[in-house]
Amino acid sequence: MLHPLPTRCPVCEGPTHVERVRCGACQSAVEGAFTLDWVGTLSKEQLAFVRVFLTARGKIKDVEQALGLSYPTVVARLDDVVTAITGAAPPRPPAPPAVDRHAVLDALSAGTIDVDEAERLLRHKPR
Repeated sequence: MLHPLPTRCPVCEGPTHVERVRCGACQSAVEGAFTLDWVGTLSKEQLAFVRVFLTARGKIKDVEQALGLSYPTVVARLDDVVTAITGAAPPRPPAPPAVDRHAVLDALSAGTIDVDEAERLLRHKPR
């Protein structure tokens, strides 16, 4: 019976490495220090998430449904995986540009926008 390869030490949670590989057919073995590449940087939970994400072909809505999570939670878990793989936090989207409140109120006064549009602009809500 084969068991999943532990990628984290059960004692200190440090990353593990493979020292011996054996052929299942002829029983030949190779010993050394082998890396698990990026997979070895992921926790068991992150690997499970990656499996669902790949099975869903990267469609976040499908991941939401499969795991019963909200969109922000799925994105946060994806960001955690990216950080584990790359060692750097993923880039954050830029903040929305500041709204010129005076220009919005002037446009409202001039009648070029209505109250609903002015409120939307002042609250930074997209259409």
